[in-house]
Amino acid sequence: MKLYVGNLTFDTTDQDLRDLFTQYGKPTEVALVTDHETGRSRGFGFVTMGNAEEGNAAIAALEGKDFQGRNLTVNEARPREDRPPGNRGGGRSFGGDRDRGPRRY
Repeated sequence: MKLYVGNLTFDTTDQDLRDLFTQYGKPTEVALVTDHETGRSRGFGFVTMGNAEEGNAAIAALEGKDFQGRNLTVNEARPREDRPPGNRGGGRSFGGDRDRGPRRY
């Protein structure tokens, strides 16, 4: 069972998460999400537990609980939504009307 873990401090490590979730079963995968440009944690990650029973135990025990000074958000991870390729700018376009070709001033 894959879990979403949010509201982490930027100093939390993969090992910190692994140690925390080991109390409720055997994490098979731990992954913090980091910024591609800076390499800094984005404050959330994913933990895959061995089975649904372990995952549900971790959710029940950790949702809203304090970890490193912050109240965790822990729930079952949802599948990623499909997004159009290359649309990372929030829908903004700074290139003008590309269908007209180069601008002439």
